[in-house]
Amino acid sequence: IEQINHRVFGKPLSYTPLFFPPDFNYNTDGYEGDTAEDRKSQDGSETMPFIDESPTMSPHLCARGQDGEAVSPTLIFTLACFSDYTEKGLEMKKLVLSGFLASEEIYINQLEALLLPVKPFKATATTSKPVLTMEQIETIFFMIQDIFVIHKEFYDAISPNIQQWDEKVTVGHLFQKLASQLGVYKAFVDNYKVAVETAEKCSLANSQFQKISEVRYFITYDHSIFYSLMFVFAALLYKPIDRVTRSTLVLHDLLKHTPKDHPDFPLLQDALRISQNFLSSINEEIDPRRTAVTTPKGEVRQLVKDGFLVEVSEGTRKLRHVFLFTDLLLCAKMKKTAVGRHQQYECKWYIPLADLSFQTLDDSDSLPHIQTLPEHEIEEMKIKISSIKSEIQKEKKAQKSQSRNVDRLRKKMNEQESCLLLHSPTIPFRIHNKHGKSYLFLLSSDYERSEWRESIQKLQKKDLQACVLSSVELQVLTGSCFKLRTVHNIPVTSNKDDEESPGLYGFLHVIVHKATGFKESANLYCTLEVDSFGYFVSKAITRVFRDTTEPQWNEEFEIELEGSQCLRILCYEKCYDKSKLNKDDNEIVDKIMGKGQVQLDPQTVQSKNWHMDVIEMNGIKVEFSMKFTSRDLSLKRTPSKKQSGVFGVKISVVTKRERSKVPYIVRQCIEEVEKRGIDEVGIYRISGVATDIQALKAAFDANTKDILMMLSDMDINAIAGTLKLYFRELPEPLLTDRLYPAFMEGIALSDPAAKENCMMHLLRSLPDPNLITFLTLLEHLKRVAEKEPVNKMSLHNLATVFGPTLLRPSESEISKAHITLASDIWSHDVMAQVQVLLYYLQHPPISFAELKKNTLYFSTDV
Repeated sequence: IEQINHRVFGKPLSYTPLFFPPDFNYNTDGYEGDTAEDRKSQDGSETMPFIDESPTMSPHLCARGQDGEAVSPTLIFTLACFSDYTEKGLEMKKLVLSGFLASEEIYINQLEALLLPVKPFKATATTSKPVLTMEQIETIFFMIQDIFVIHKEFYDAISPNIQQWDEKVTVGHLFQKLASQLGVYKAFVDNYKVAVETAEKCSLANSQFQKISEVRYFITYDHSIFYSLMFVFAALLYKPIDRVTRSTLVLHDLLKHTPKDHPDFPLLQDALRISQNFLSSINEEIDPRRTAVTTPKGEVRQLVKDGFLVEVSEGTRKLRHVFLFTDLLLCAKMKKTAVGRHQQYECKWYIPLADLSFQTLDDSDSLPHIQTLPEHEIEEMKIKISSIKSEIQKEKKAQKSQSRNVDRLRKKMNEQESCLLLHSPTIPFRIHNKHGKSYLFLLSSDYERSEWRESIQKLQKKDLQACVLSSVELQVLTGSCFKLRTVHNIPVTSNKDDEESPGLYGFLHVIVHKATGFKESANLYCTLEVDSFGYFVSKAITRVFRDTTEPQWNEEFEIELEGSQCLRILCYEKCYDKSKLNKDDNEIVDKIMGKGQVQLDPQTVQSKNWHMDVIEMNGIKVEFSMKFTSRDLSLKRTPSKKQSGVFGVKISVVTKRERSKVPYIVRQCIEEVEKRGIDEVGIYRISGVATDIQALKAAFDANTKDILMMLSDMDINAIAGTLKLYFRELPEPLLTDRLYPAFMEGIALSDPAAKENCMMHLLRSLPDPNLITFLTLLEHLKRVAEKEPVNKMSLHNLATVFGPTLLRPSESEISKAHITLASDIWSHDVMAQVQVLLYYLQHPPISFAELKKNTLYFSTDV
């Protein structure tokens, strides 16, 4: 046991060990144990090293530090690399490799520790009192020696390459060889379940083997005392399964930091392909993605899913980290720890899956009062986040950039983003304990709610027994969460690496073509969601295709992106039964038939051509196409070359031709929305079908006689989209290029009286057609917002939709500001554009006549 400890664990702590029985000679065949002196600490107490993720303290792979503690040469090398990297800009590839070398060292020592008892076991197998039979030894330790040899050879071959680093050094062939030997792992994985079961049976039947495979000890650390159970043997036996996935992740990182023209690139690509194919072939029953926790009964409890969720506790929102294990759901929060100490979780509650149920529609009671922030505070947070982002970019670009300033700004941004993440979710997800206790989470998307529910229900199909954890067991399980978690950071920008994509800013055009794979006819539709500020927002919805197994929508949508990285498509069956109301959110419950997502890769979607893709979801396939227009391109306005029509033609030309004060297209779209769209959820936010919008655009341009008939038959979101398109395609924005800088300055004024004077003067400075049209639109949007309880569109939501359409910087302003990044354009301008429109929407009614009659006592030169 002492030799296993020295190969697996890190720095010493006091402990009370369970020794081998006197009649078992662990030192058979020259396996010498440590001397009594080796096992004593300076104060004379016996010591056992503390579990650490740093490279293991194996005598032949370690050096001694100044304080006498064992220090891994690989770790020293890694730190040296890091120092060199920060000072000389050494490639990230070297850092990735040196870090991987350190983890290989840990792994080799863990395998070595696992093999330590094999010779003693074999020596006793032929005696009258065998600990294990030869057959049991071969089963439990199957293929471990082969795996050890493969990795030891790999370590010995790759180590010199990293220590004598040269940018031209190639290591891809070594990873290729390692990947080609994964067949050994396949044999190990296929045998793993039998190995664990055999070890469990031997442990129950043989007290000697039990004391070897199950190490119990008592820890004292910094004067705080607690009990822990470590099942070293079972944990070690799982290591090979876990290693394959981790090696695959390293290959991803290496490719990320290897130039495509480097000779290593194709070799690493091939190694990754082999590894991924191998992983996909492994039996689902043994999940290679995560390590497992072994319970006192020898059962393996695996982590299936985890993530950050907002829990409503006593009417207050709390950010929790929720862990779904194979037999229970555990809700935890991160404990506050001193600097330099390991972070830990504190368990708030847990429910055995055998006792867990979901809210049923018949007996659902009303939701408790939930703390919510006003809409304008949410918007202000977004403005602050965008502003801080641009400040960080400026700091980084400055030649004498102070990292302290960047760190300070990152901290501020983290606070704002965490607050936004806490207060933005609104979709309820309720779970119950059969003993009467219920818990409420709020999620940002139906997608997450469905994922959690499906994962839990899948596990509940197995024969689960209710489990009750003792305080010690609960403490051990909660303590293991930090290491087991798959979601490491709160999903905010400030937690991302600098190399990570900032996301896309602009417009994503999506055509939802069709779906196949439905077994029964149903009323089907799809919704589209994209991420924004760390959470997902629904952006578009197709029409309902009724009573079919093969819906063919062929509908195009234009979705505005705000730093988005992912597109989600959810397919629903429409429920028309009004009796099936979900009392949690007072909406009819539509059944999710399938869901899927696709990463928005900038290189793929930014090409001018449409990119076609398929999302597979529970046997259903949804075909769609997409292309992307960046924000800087979308800011450019192209005047119409034709003299007729209304789209792309100056507003003054259109009103003069029509002999009207407000363009006919604006009046008719407003009238139709107020007639039958003012109660529509998400009006102006939900995209209309692009083909319908184009049809209306053509009809208005041609001044078709049956335009009113078309409007009455058309989907209301298409009409709303046509109005937005008209304003966006004006040769210059409605509030004009000339006045744009003044609007930006006026909205930034602090004094209310000065701001009022300035903002009213700016309206007065607009050409009459622009002003009258703007005031007409303003009153319409106010009427829409009056129906906010029904349509969910507040003044803030409407300002967010229309602000960047009515105010945009001219190309000369953009070039003057030297803005290069689309994300900078967003943070510099768009939030201010929203605030300008919001100011007028929140203002008391503005009369054209009164505005023109009043004269201000300052210069009219804008």
